[in-house]
Amino acid sequence: MENGEARYVTAVCKSDTIDGWRDRRADGGIVIDLATNETVCDGLSMPHSPRLYNGKLWVLNSGTGELGSVNLDSKSFEPLAFCPGFVRGLAFHSHFAFVGLSRPRYDRFEGLDLDRRLEEADSEPWTGVQVIDLNTGAVVHWFRIDGPVAEMYDVAVMPNVICAKSVGPGTAEALALITIEPESIKS
Repeated sequence: MENGEARYVTAVCKSDTIDGWRDRRADGGIVIDLATNETVCDGLSMPHSPRLYNGKLWVLNSGTGELGSVNLDSKSFEPLAFCPGFVRGLAFHSHFAFVGLSRPRYDRFEGLDLDRRLEEADSEPWTGVQVIDLNTGAVVHWFRIDGPVAEMYDVAVMPNVICAKSVGPGTAEALALITIEPESIKS
């Protein structure tokens, strides 16, 4: 988004055929500038979460597990940090990036460069969030989610929230969280 308007989007590839994306997951990914309808970066692996922040276009290169920025002059991806998981969901606060990590669904995501990167790092993929210093690329904090939760799709920064709470959607507690005043209901 830029000034309240959609500006950049990502796609797994340029193909418009059924399942065409599957053959191009490793390096067919693109970032498109909606204002010009031009590709501003290609050669990515399942790119996700394009965000403008502090004058840069940031993108998650999900199939490699990387957070990076797009150099709009050279139309190239410049990786900043590796994360041990399939990265989706990106938010910022101050000079930090908050990156969502997921365990890959291997029937869909096997054979990507992420597999090699995890092996080189002697790591297993995990679900959670990593906080990355944008000045150094260092992971300065993280939290991991174990158990049945395997995938994250987005993250958000909530400034000035001191004690956030998470409630399951199928619980009685969730029903009490959302209230609608009778006068706001249109008949």
